[in-house]
Amino acid sequence: MHFTSEQRLDDGVLERELALGEIRGTLWTPESATPLPLILMAHNNGLPKGAARLVARARSSAAYGYAVATIDASGCGDRTRSAADEQARADFRRAMQAGEPVDEIFESFIGPLVEKAVPEWRTTLDALLALPEISGPVGYSGWTAVGIRLAVVEPRIAAAGFFAGGYVPRAQREEARQVNIPLLFLLQWDDEGNPRQRALDLFDAFGATEKTLHANLGGHTGTPWFEVEDGNRFFDRHLK
Repeated sequence: MHFTSEQRLDDGVLERELALGEIRGTLWTPESATPLPLILMAHNNGLPKGAARLVARARSSAAYGYAVATIDASGCGDRTRSAADEQARADFRRAMQAGEPVDEIFESFIGPLVEKAVPEWRTTLDALLALPEISGPVGYSGWTAVGIRLAVVEPRIAAAGFFAGGYVPRAQREEARQVNIPLLFLLQWDDEGNPRQRALDLFDAFGATEKTLHANLGGHTGTPWFEVEDGNRFFDRHLK
């Protein structure tokens, strides 16, 4: 892993762009005299690492005393999209415009995306924990489908915050029963793209004995900012 650029932000957080083979990501670290716990932060369904909402969340958590890292999933952000990726996205747009069901399109698109993303997150985690400024423990925040798989296969993940707004493939809905780490699950009650009952069923399926559901009124992008602050306090309880 090497860093391709860096800048010191107004709040003292160091923002660095990283490259690890084909993987591209960003690492935020606050000034600290001791090694930091780490939060892996992913945006739902592979939206780019530079998305404003993700960056705002990352900077908030860094200011709370965490190293925070994100990467672009395969075919997302600046990474090259395959012909299959482009076709799936075109099929999704067409179905949405026509008012047709989109679950099977999501299944064919998001399922393989998760399969590709999780090994890259684990490779990135290996490289990040080798840095002298990062020691762990490790938390995960964001994209639920990837987070479920990571929580199942990666023993270094100690706690997770999931956003209910992204499509979760059937395979990860089954794997949810194996998730047994402390969990915070955020649900937008009126999310137009995520059936409420499916999200509630997923929360019920998680195997964790310590799991909390926060539900707020509003649509997909209406998560209140105080949930970011509550998320930081959740990680404080389990990572510090």
